[in-house]
Amino acid sequence: MRPFPFGVIVAFMLAGGSALAEPLGQWRDSDGTVIRVQRCGAALCGTIVSMTPPNDPETGQPWTDKFNPDQTRRGDLLIGRQVFIDMQPAGPGKWSGTLYNTDDGRSLRGNLVERGPDLLRVEGCVGTRCGGENLSRVGR
Repeated sequence: MRPFPFGVIVAFMLAGGSALAEPLGQWRDSDGTVIRVQRCGAALCGTIVSMTPPNDPETGQPWTDKFNPDQTRRGDLLIGRQVFIDMQPAGPGKWSGTLYNTDDGRSLRGNLVERGPDLLRVEGCVGTRCGGENLSRVGR
């Protein structure tokens, strides 16, 4: 029996690691918000690039950061708002940092966990209450 070529083993290992690449690109959450994940220095960050519907049904105007604890920022548009902040590597396929929740204006510690090439889990905790949601990759 011939030994398995070392080069094939190395190539297989490198190909297997591709599922743990940085989750750069655009991701859609369950309500239709699209977040662009990109490099911000040595970290990753995520910024809202679109929302569905594009306007707040209460006002008929583009969505604003109406729950921001800083009252002077409540009129800021949510498109362009960074929601994944300073996400640092925390293990294979995992990044930890700060999440900004536009639903209540809170910032919390959280994680991005890659669950596959097209699925990204966002997890965060406030006190003893933890939760999360899955984001689906938009395009390729």
